[in-house]
Amino acid sequence: QRTTRRRNEEADVQIRVSARHTNVRDQDRGLIVEKIERLGKYLPGMELAEIHFSAERNPRIADKEVCEVTLKGHGHHVRCKANGPDHLTAVDRAIAKLENKLHRLKTKLARKPNHRETSKAKLWATASTDLPVDELVGAGGSVAIDGGPEGAPQFNIVRTKQVEKLVLTAHEAAERMDLVDHDFYFFTNAETGRPAVVYLRDDGDIGLIDEID
Repeated sequence: QRTTRRRNEEADVQIRVSARHTNVRDQDRGLIVEKIERLGKYLPGMELAEIHFSAERNPRIADKEVCEVTLKGHGHHVRCKANGPDHLTAVDRAIAKLENKLHRLKTKLARKPNHRETSKAKLWATASTDLPVDELVGAGGSVAIDGGPEGAPQFNIVRTKQVEKLVLTAHEAAERMDLVDHDFYFFTNAETGRPAVVYLRDDGDIGLIDEID
């Protein structure tokens, strides 16, 4: 694995380019950094951009190069992933997705008309985007779950994350899920005061799992 770090002194943006199981040419790294820097027009005050490349292992997938980009700034976390036949194509496709997400985020925050809603927007923007796997197994460590009868599958949970208690509407949770490019999102439902999960259905619509008494 190789990591390249570059800081834009004028904008004070730290850009990290890393790769695992794939080699990114030095001349391509420079172009990639320039492409990412241009995203600053969508996210003013961008503090950190992480670009990670990996190789697709499924032989049936033609676009072998995988690019994942994460942007952070003023508490905003926006992430997306894209495949391509080469590194530059993969990053161009990832940037196209990011531009769309950042435009929608900027439009949403610009619509906040008063102080109360602006404060809510700041709280929404600075909240953690980690998913609450620790709600299932506790904080830290790994947990092996016995599958039961002999020969049944066993599940080994090797990673846990902690999150803030976010009180959101289902619509707001779905928006945050989209920004971080996850398939589901855990939150506290503002309408019920109980834990809930929104998730992406196979048909492209959003589902809601709500706790009942």
